[in-house]
Amino acid sequence: MRIVHLLTQTRGGPVDHAVDVAAEQAALGHDTHLVSPPGPHLAALAERGVDVHVATMSSLRDVRGARDVAERVRALAPDVLHLQDRRAGLVGRTLARPRGAGTVYTLHGVPDPLAHLVRGNDVVAPADRRVHLTNAIGERWLSRTPRSVVVTPAEAVAEFARAHFRIRADRVVAVPNGVAPEWAAVPVPARSSAGSSAEVGTLDTSPTTVVWLGVMQPVKRVPDLVAAVAALPDVRLLLVGDGPERPSIEAAVAEAGIADRVELVGFQDDPAPWLARADVLALPSGAEACPMAVLQAMATGLPVVASSVGGVPEVVRDGVDGVLVRPGDREGLAAALGRLDTDPALRRQMGASARERLESSFTVRHCAERLLAVYERLAS
Repeated sequence: MRIVHLLTQTRGGPVDHAVDVAAEQAALGHDTHLVSPPGPHLAALAERGVDVHVATMSSLRDVRGARDVAERVRALAPDVLHLQDRRAGLVGRTLARPRGAGTVYTLHGVPDPLAHLVRGNDVVAPADRRVHLTNAIGERWLSRTPRSVVVTPAEAVAEFARAHFRIRADRVVAVPNGVAPEWAAVPVPARSSAGSSAEVGTLDTSPTTVVWLGVMQPVKRVPDLVAAVAALPDVRLLLVGDGPERPSIEAAVAEAGIADRVELVGFQDDPAPWLARADVLALPSGAEACPMAVLQAMATGLPVVASSVGGVPEVVRDGVDGVLVRPGDREGLAAALGRLDTDPALRRQMGASARERLESSFTVRHCAERLLAVYERLAS
């Protein structure tokens, strides 16, 4: 099968996902290509058996770029065109309409003004009727492209697409994200019963280290985590990531008087060493789909304390792989972290369950094979 993945951006979750899936599909023996703007991800893919083709479309108004993308895709004559970001989803399905090519569009997430419409999510931005109508009308029309399927990373998002974008039920399929082979092969660190075992950076070891991983933006609600840790005097907090909310997070840490127990290490190309030195991953977001931070933490044998939003309960089993709390419930978040802080045996038990669940259901091989089943349905 000839598979062509289309990207119009060079960094972010959709790019990482597309790179991992394309490489895995090539490893499974398929003729796999990626059309994308130039970037470091292209060199990595070429080394993993994927044919790369450079085409840049900087915006929806970039007519020349759209023409270049269209020419590249037509020349490749794919059996299936997989569209990996929103701009690619618009251009690719418009391109496919007159040609009848099979298309798969991954709806990685929902705009913040609509996030509360996804099962379990909290309100994370003011409702915007214009955004709702524009997205709903556009997705409903594009989903009618012949031989087209919308893939979501969680059943909760699939339900949203059917109910609020009114996409036909048989044209929406949930395919969870998966971690790359290097994550699945990570040995579980030998965490001691007293706390972290690895030394990274300058933060001293402590009875329990809680790690957060992601982009610092309002939907992630990192200040809730800061407040919860402030109520647990023996717990340290490791914040791995960066973003527009970093100044307000730093202010929250200072106001809580816990700067001596919190370290902000910024964005890290490889978060594995930082996860290895932690005892618990915390993700108090107001909305999520199938967060890679959770999957990566589970790969390193970490129990997860997270908000029960979106697709998170589809990954983390409450009381088995971690503890789920209501979004915005700072006291509940502190209680869950406190429970794991005082019970090292429970941490180890949940961490082991998390690793087993990751290996059984949430690797990129699982994701790639599920996507191939969708492709085969379209190709036939």
